[in-house]
Amino acid sequence: MNIDGHIVLPDRVMPGRVVFDTAITDVRPLSLVPDRYILPGFIDGHVHGGGGADMMDGVDAIRHLAMFHLSHGVTTLFPTTITAPWIDVMAALHAVADVMHLGIYSGPSVPGAHLEGPFINPHRRGAQPPFTVLPTPARVSAVIETGAIKVVTLAPELEHADAAIQKFVNAGIRINIGHTLAGYEQAERAICRICGMGGTAGGTHLFNAMPPVMAREPGAATALLCSDMAYAEMVFDTHHVHPALFRLAHRVMGNRLVFVTDAMRGTGAGDGPSELGGQNVTVADGVARLPDGTLAGSVLTLDQALRNAMQAGASLPQAAALVSTHAANWLGLHDRGVLMPGRRADLVVMGADLSVQEVWVNGRRCA
Repeated sequence: MNIDGHIVLPDRVMPGRVVFDTAITDVRPLSLVPDRYILPGFIDGHVHGGGGADMMDGVDAIRHLAMFHLSHGVTTLFPTTITAPWIDVMAALHAVADVMHLGIYSGPSVPGAHLEGPFINPHRRGAQPPFTVLPTPARVSAVIETGAIKVVTLAPELEHADAAIQKFVNAGIRINIGHTLAGYEQAERAICRICGMGGTAGGTHLFNAMPPVMAREPGAATALLCSDMAYAEMVFDTHHVHPALFRLAHRVMGNRLVFVTDAMRGTGAGDGPSELGGQNVTVADGVARLPDGTLAGSVLTLDQALRNAMQAGASLPQAAALVSTHAANWLGLHDRGVLMPGRRADLVVMGADLSVQEVWVNGRRCA
């Protein structure tokens, strides 16, 4: 197979041809190509739902939301839990394990789950329901044993957090600081412990559900920004984070900044009522909120995040990296995330207006 167009490479856009079967075999320049762009498949490391489905509802719902996000260019995704009763969290992780084993025919790759709840600070839940628990050794062992988790959000100030960090790192699970009241020093210490043990540290939705950056209280966000090794997610729908803060974080963090959607069930349905973890949510003007006004996840898709980045001043190669390459590096998916020979043939073809036209997963056209 081959596709001609303007190929989005890490450092430039080149008119050319991508040749592939299940993997890319050649990327060659051409002089005349159709007026379209070829990008690496998008990777969403934090997604709760979409298209009317929520991952907490089980295998069929995970498949449904995956196909919805596929239509927006996502070729790899990590279904993400919400804080819920323990039995429901475990059931959701087992459902992800089933999807990992069976796959999704003509759908995105699902390498694992992101456990966003329940090991978070009850006083910084954001829109998460009130079912937080401590990361005790028994609970940490139970979630690891599902075989589903690849990323966990953890508030490092919680009791048992240090021991949990050790167990998660030993299991090869990436640890994000998030939904936390940790200050700069505590967050910096956690990042150093994670990285010092050979793990990968990150931050869940940078600037959101963590203390604000202040002159004498720099907070966890500053610890993530100042680290040379930690990654950080960002929900760049322009509601969660002001464009100026995106530009600041992008300038400081570079290839350690990763776009995610944090998308909820109502994504794709337009304005109106929806639901998150059993809580009523209203979507108005593209913003999802609980009745008390708290932001409740997002209705963002990664193709829109890419367009938002460009409107905020990013180049197309930079925007493509934010929705693909950086996430591949963060998540250890070294077989994808860039268009070069030997990588998986996960491709997104976008029109001149940056709308998604085609999506290819592992060399198969899926949308």
